[in-house]
Amino acid sequence: MRGLAIEALTLSHFRSHRAARLQLDGRPVAIFGANGAGKTNILEAVSLLSPGRGLRRAGAEEIARRPEALGWKVSADLRGLHGAHEVETWAEAGAQRQVRIDGKAATQVMLGRIARLLWLVPAMDRLWIEAAEGRRRFLDRMTMSFAPDHAEAVLAYEKAMRDRNRLLKDQVADPHWYGALEARMAEAAALIVAHRAAALARLNAAQEGAATAFPHAALSLSGEEPEDLATAWAEGRRRDMAAGRTLIGPHRTDLLAVYAAKGVGADQCSTGEQKALLISLILANARALAEDLGAAPILLLDEVAAHLDAGRRAALYDELCALGAQALMTGTGAELFDTLGSRAQVFEVAEEAGVSSVREIVA
Repeated sequence: MRGLAIEALTLSHFRSHRAARLQLDGRPVAIFGANGAGKTNILEAVSLLSPGRGLRRAGAEEIARRPEALGWKVSADLRGLHGAHEVETWAEAGAQRQVRIDGKAATQVMLGRIARLLWLVPAMDRLWIEAAEGRRRFLDRMTMSFAPDHAEAVLAYEKAMRDRNRLLKDQVADPHWYGALEARMAEAAALIVAHRAAALARLNAAQEGAATAFPHAALSLSGEEPEDLATAWAEGRRRDMAAGRTLIGPHRTDLLAVYAAKGVGADQCSTGEQKALLISLILANARALAEDLGAAPILLLDEVAAHLDAGRRAALYDELCALGAQALMTGTGAELFDTLGSRAQVFEVAEEAGVSSVREIVA
């Protein structure tokens, strides 16, 4: 199976990279170098070829290389779902991020329609034991990979809810204003709930029967939404006004995971088991997308090898290659990727005087 792939990647004034260009051939990509050399910056640049704020959730102004602060740009030749595309995303100094696809201005949502990207970064290692907000974000990114218009539904819901919360905090009582906002929220919420349920069904199915070294994570969502959210919000205005915010809705949902073989909640598992469950979900997401789309997604796996023993590292690489996925992986040493051999391209990232450089290591 031939997956989606970046065939060329160019960075300009992107964080520590003044200028960088990588020519890629669709194989997995191993990127190694010292801590702080600029490895994760490459993955972040790739993550901005999808909707949203990327794997660091950074604002456009945070990404520009210092001290120049001239703005930044990421360009890619992308083998997408429906053919080849030239994709550019950038932000000039003090301006918002822009997107261009094949020379034409585009929206971020359109990026999700030409390719699919999934990622796993060290900041997600505490996903199961921290606040529900991070798990909702993780769930919504997986959901978006199956239904790109999920992003639009989430944005519409959040905008209407912010407006409703403003009315609540200002103690506004006009039912007509609330009614209009609650109708918009209910329309978006119906899509969000349906998209999330479908995504969880696909992820659970993709793990069942899969021959993998990583444990099955049985997924579910906390609580149940009222069947008629618009009515529930209308009836709960007085309570919500006292709280100063909307107290029910899909923005309160939590993602629950159980280590299926042990019957133990993810939050009760060891650190290593929690990491293995995350990897299992990313692989399941990738398998399900490959089945649905006929092409494996692009994967960004930051420092993933450092948290696995040699056996699981080799198993992960075997699964990625069997899937046909272009996975960009980072690590501090080339030896972490030894078992990939000729199945991967290898790049070294170095930093000197605050400037990162990238070179391909050819065996």
